[in-house]
Amino acid sequence: MVGNSSSNTSGKPIRCRAAIVRKPGEPLVIEEVIVAPPKQHEVRIKIICTSLCHSDLSFWKLTDPPAIYPRILGHEAVGIVESVGEGVHEVVEGDTVVPIFLADCGECTDCLSEKSNLCTKFPFSLSPWMEREETSRFTDINGETLYHFLSVSSFSEYTVVDIAHLTKIDPAIPPNRACLLSCGVSTGLGAAWKTAKVEAGTTVSIFGLGAIGLAVAEGARLCGAKRIIGVDVNQDKCEIGKKFGVTDFVNPGNCSDKTVSQIIMEMTGGGADYCFECVGMKSLVHEAYASCRKGWGKVVVLGVDHPQSMLTFNSFEVLHSGKSIMGSFFGGLKPKSDIRILEKRYMDKEIRLDEFVTHEVDFKDINKAFELMTEGKSLRCVIWMNK
Repeated sequence: MVGNSSSNTSGKPIRCRAAIVRKPGEPLVIEEVIVAPPKQHEVRIKIICTSLCHSDLSFWKLTDPPAIYPRILGHEAVGIVESVGEGVHEVVEGDTVVPIFLADCGECTDCLSEKSNLCTKFPFSLSPWMEREETSRFTDINGETLYHFLSVSSFSEYTVVDIAHLTKIDPAIPPNRACLLSCGVSTGLGAAWKTAKVEAGTTVSIFGLGAIGLAVAEGARLCGAKRIIGVDVNQDKCEIGKKFGVTDFVNPGNCSDKTVSQIIMEMTGGGADYCFECVGMKSLVHEAYASCRKGWGKVVVLGVDHPQSMLTFNSFEVLHSGKSIMGSFFGGLKPKSDIRILEKRYMDKEIRLDEFVTHEVDFKDINKAFELMTEGKSLRCVIWMNK
């Protein structure tokens, strides 16, 4: 990917196309918008392509807070730096970058520690504004404010992102693969590699074989897991899972009078070493916990459930089982450093990214991407802005 000179637009507003959600669940409307120049510590980027994540789908349908409209969704993307604001030194015009919803300031205790990827200076939030001030960089042609999404808003030909949310990458990586590193696929890979630290020769069980679950399988495969058990109600995922290293498949609908955990306990002779919940259902977290081996079993939660959903565990069982349960936000990855490692491993043909892309569409057909995901027909649909 090669960035074009943009000296004629630097410091000036840019008029471009964006796909806007004006009402929940209604088709996105492609309109002309105005994107303001970047302020201090901000970068304006030209989006090359973006991919649809399930989080976009969820917020597209959301009717209650933190829902807010009109909004420009999208957060998995790759782009070219068009211009930078004051105080930006990490990137320059023409650099290839991926925006990440999770900040990495490089200064706070958490960002300086190898133990955490949860930035203290810029904690994750669902704010519809820019990171450092509660304002938007988007307006429509009538002057109405358009709200940001997850600090990215990639369903626009141009967007403004805080430098804490940008990672510079090698321009040699194909853009329709680079965008996958922005969220879901990286989350799954990181959960196996960084959070669980899956060991070679172990057994892994994955609840939910969507893109994140399949990325967990890919990560477990790379870590040398001996057995990877996929659990999904969609029987088609049995064959799909094999592409990513899944060795066994359990369909809860075919378990007769047994629970999934009973099946897994029998299959593994005592439970899986690692269990990953990738759907966002408290019942599956409990099932994953029951499927884990006593003494050292780890449960890693990646699925996003309702904020009010509560988990309930028997304290006696927790004490005597010796199992652990942990969350994995963005797979425990540090955006500024770990994304570069994943990028290199893809370029070295170690990591499979190609198989995640099941569809590609032009920007004008962005609603087709939503249809495909809603119907369960796609893992990742890449949306090209100007192919």
